[in-house]
Amino acid sequence: MIKRLLFLACLVFGVSMAAQAQKYRTAAGVRLESDRFGVSLQQKLHERGTLEGIVQVGSREYSGTVLYEWHRPILGKRFNYYLGAGGHIGNLKDSGVFTGVDAILGVEYKVNGLPFLLSADVKPAVHINHDDWVHLSSGVSIRYVIVKEKKEKKKLWPFGRQADNDDRKKKNRRQEEPQQPRILDIFKKKDN
Repeated sequence: MIKRLLFLACLVFGVSMAAQAQKYRTAAGVRLESDRFGVSLQQKLHERGTLEGIVQVGSREYSGTVLYEWHRPILGKRFNYYLGAGGHIGNLKDSGVFTGVDAILGVEYKVNGLPFLLSADVKPAVHINHDDWVHLSSGVSIRYVIVKEKKEKKKLWPFGRQADNDDRKKKNRRQEEPQQPRILDIFKKKDN
């Protein structure tokens, strides 16, 4: 299993392209693991970075995790991989409060034409004050896109139109500004 995940990670890193990775600004949904159920909220911070908050409930514990994630495209803008790091705090049934650090590596797909994201990831964690000091979990998330990415208008004829608009704007500004007197204006006739 771990060999397959490492192979997938190497493949993902090797195939990445330099384009914008995400097609949404805010998404929320559920995260399912083998022994836990969670709620996930992702907020895009900049072109390739998101902040993800996860609240999870298990049979012996509940926890909250915050992760910063870097997104990179694999095959176009809808299918990308992400990796990130963060921390968590929670409450264990027998031991009380615990904290720790997390890492995450996963793939994400924005369903074409629908406002849904599908993702699968591996999330190792190191705990402090917990029965299990190290925990390796894998999960699947389904999120609904709450705020979409703004679309750029496609231009049918990209040559010259923007330059024409810029020239018109400059000409209008010149007409609105008051004219400064020039040296040769003293020879012009003045209307009285």
